[in-house]
Amino acid sequence: MHIIIPDDYQDCVRYLSCFEKLLGHSVQVFHDSPKDLASLASRFALAEALVLTRERTEISAALLQQLPRLRLISQTGRAGSHIDVEACTRHGVAVAETSSTGVATAELAWALILASRRHLLAEANRLRDGLWQGYLGSKLQGSTLGIWGYGRIGRQVAAYGRAFGMRVWVWGSEGSRARAVQEGHEAAPSREAFFAESDVLSLHLRLLRETRGLVTRKDLQRMKPSALFVNTSRAELLQPQALESAVRQGRPGFAAIDVYESEPVLGARHPLLHLPNVLCTPHIGFVERDNYESFYGQAFDNILCYLQGEHGRLLNPQALNHLKQQQAPLGVAAR
Repeated sequence: MHIIIPDDYQDCVRYLSCFEKLLGHSVQVFHDSPKDLASLASRFALAEALVLTRERTEISAALLQQLPRLRLISQTGRAGSHIDVEACTRHGVAVAETSSTGVATAELAWALILASRRHLLAEANRLRDGLWQGYLGSKLQGSTLGIWGYGRIGRQVAAYGRAFGMRVWVWGSEGSRARAVQEGHEAAPSREAFFAESDVLSLHLRLLRETRGLVTRKDLQRMKPSALFVNTSRAELLQPQALESAVRQGRPGFAAIDVYESEPVLGARHPLLHLPNVLCTPHIGFVERDNYESFYGQAFDNILCYLQGEHGRLLNPQALNHLKQQQAPLGVAAR
């Protein structure tokens, strides 16, 4: 099978232990991330399977029309809005997902919180430049940690907050707030109070149609001038330019961000990168060795299972019916 793996920024996938699972197959790995349709269509023209790294490449209906050999997309993580699953089904392209514990992202969120509250990056840079102390940090103990989205990752970040002696409260669906209360945390009485009274507010929501643009400029402007807003989930959960506008006005006074509307961000072009009260990292929440071994290992297993006729991890098993109707074996163009 001809397998293509795009968007391997660090050129690390070939050196993972799990890569041995693809022995005997033809594998191409790309390290850059073109966005235009023509480049992607040319690059993926021979692909019978794509292994996608999270949401780095969009698989649209227009692209699928130009990939007649494609039979399987094996997604690291869950398939999001970057994959047109309905179009995949129509073209007989099966989509398989993988899962993770979320530990790597939860740990990165906590690292951002600690670094931001103690101005670690700024102080390290000052010392390297021959200067001494320049900032007064803020401890976490006794302050209020707000978690919006008490799921797999939000629950872990809440536990870290408790370990650091923080008051933890949760906003989100009625079910997530109820689970948080059952596990010893608080449920915020209102969205307004959640933003106004949290000293640190960390966002942990999936990007869905109903969550896109969910966090507004008005929400952010309710936050304290001393508060920190953290986003390791998705930039599109916020209204466009809402965070930039809010932090420029000093409410919240600080932000720590790992995600952006368009990635990769190159040439320091994103406006948040130039604000002294914002700590930015290049979407590294899930970029951790054990997590990669797990994600890619599952993704490669999905390919092997597909070839053996095992389809239990497919998001759209109905795509197989479309493939049968096309009556094309692997490697033969049928569309």
